[in-house]
Amino acid sequence: MVANLEQDLSFTDLFGPVSAFLTCWILVWTQGWHGRYTLDSAAGIQKFHTQPTPRIGGVGILAGLCAVYAQGSSEAQALLGPMLMAALPAFLFGLAEDLTKRVGARLRLLATVASGVLASFLTDTALAHTGVGWLDQLLQGWWPLAVAFTAFAVGGVANAVNIVDGFNGLAGGLVIIAFGALGAIAVQAEDVVLAGLLFASAAVVVGFLLVNFPLGKIFLGDGGAYVLGFWLGWLAVLLIERNPEVSAVAVLLACAYPVMEVAFSVARRIRRAHPAMHPDRLHLHSLVKCRLARKRLGHWPTVMQNASVSPFVWLIACAPAGLGAWLWNVPAAAWAGLVGFALAYALIYRRLALFGWR
Repeated sequence: MVANLEQDLSFTDLFGPVSAFLTCWILVWTQGWHGRYTLDSAAGIQKFHTQPTPRIGGVGILAGLCAVYAQGSSEAQALLGPMLMAALPAFLFGLAEDLTKRVGARLRLLATVASGVLASFLTDTALAHTGVGWLDQLLQGWWPLAVAFTAFAVGGVANAVNIVDGFNGLAGGLVIIAFGALGAIAVQAEDVVLAGLLFASAAVVVGFLLVNFPLGKIFLGDGGAYVLGFWLGWLAVLLIERNPEVSAVAVLLACAYPVMEVAFSVARRIRRAHPAMHPDRLHLHSLVKCRLARKRLGHWPTVMQNASVSPFVWLIACAPAGLGAWLWNVPAAAWAGLVGFALAYALIYRRLALFGWR
């Protein structure tokens, strides 16, 4: 198994991450030419940076993923080709928002859902093994319902990644953690090709992070967050459907942090009588910045205070991701882990929101 994995990982060497890194570096170096359209100003309710910054890091991510495809085995390319095509609606609508600042949140959400629908039709794959008996019967009995369920699940993950894209390195690091956990599950399920693809995808994000973290020379932008979120969501679908012994809730646990952030954000906004998509500065990572980083590291430059948020949140995300990888075929324990993480998240959030750490 290990030998087969090493052989299949030959296409992940450095081509993907180097392509992502060079593309992002070139975009930063040439921002004087395209900055009129691509720079993200420092004004906004959810913005903590102090200098206008290119927000088209998604171009680098897509370049890296295309490089992985170019270097892939025939079996890997058979998976990657439809994924790249299906990712286009999410990426293009996100990139359009990055360039014009005029694409509404609902339209971008629909674009991510459309990517999920397109992926289902291109691959003839949809979620039908959730581990919930009555739901699986419905999904397996009616294909359109399975496609719709899959599309909204994938779109939800894409929007979750966009929501946690708040500080230098934050979303990229969270996605790497999730890719790594899913890759560990794929290794245990002996799905060598999918494991290689997951680790290769994580490597591409590392290439982007070399420019993004800690100094924030370029941001993912909506295009980058949506394409990474779609990529993560669809690889999770493939992992479940290609390997029936893999618990769907364990896969959800591996991606729990961004999903939990969305669930709590929607609940918080509804409770406050705000629209579900209304932006605010009450995400957990925002509270970490205001309650911890600013208080404890006030003597640091602002850019380093911002960057310090990410490692703290990464540590929180590693707990459910590690549990998901460990409990990959034990659904009952994975459910307990998911409930436990939700309670832990709520306690951490409440402590930060009410008091902070002194």
